[in-house]
Amino acid sequence: MAKGGKKKGLPPQGDRVLATNRRAKFDYELGDRWEAGLSLIGSEARSLRDTAPGINEAFVDFDWRGEAWVKQMRIAPMKHAAFGHEELRPRKLLLHRSELERLRMRVEKEGMTLVPTKVYYRKGRAKLEIALARGKKNYDKRQSIKAKTADREAAAAISRGRKDYD
Repeated sequence: MAKGGKKKGLPPQGDRVLATNRRAKFDYELGDRWEAGLSLIGSEARSLRDTAPGINEAFVDFDWRGEAWVKQMRIAPMKHAAFGHEELRPRKLLLHRSELERLRMRVEKEGMTLVPTKVYYRKGRAKLEIALARGKKNYDKRQSIKAKTADREAAAAISRGRKDYD
């Protein structure tokens, strides 16, 4: 019998965030969010555990059957995998049919897009958080920069004020 330590073969209990798409918050007005499973092959799942995926250029598209696919998401190929994978291969999203229909209708009718915002593990399964988004105009982006700068300056002023009292 093994002494102490973690049991082997069990997935991690907490959520482990692998990558976030910080650029999406700047380029889009993010709305409702959904959690979708990722359909991966073996070398992709192993590569996700080792290296972070690239989701900054990724987007979600629907095919003629109504299935959702994430495209342009980078998962680095493993050097020593017996059966490798393509780095930018389209990957199927696992959602309920009713969720797929609701998302597709909002994308088609309201002119919105689906943007991946986060890749993480939950209970040992790879998940992708997607958000309904509407593109920002340049003046909206400038306002976001101004608000972020003002928040940063206010936080700096508060922290300077605390140091004066200590």
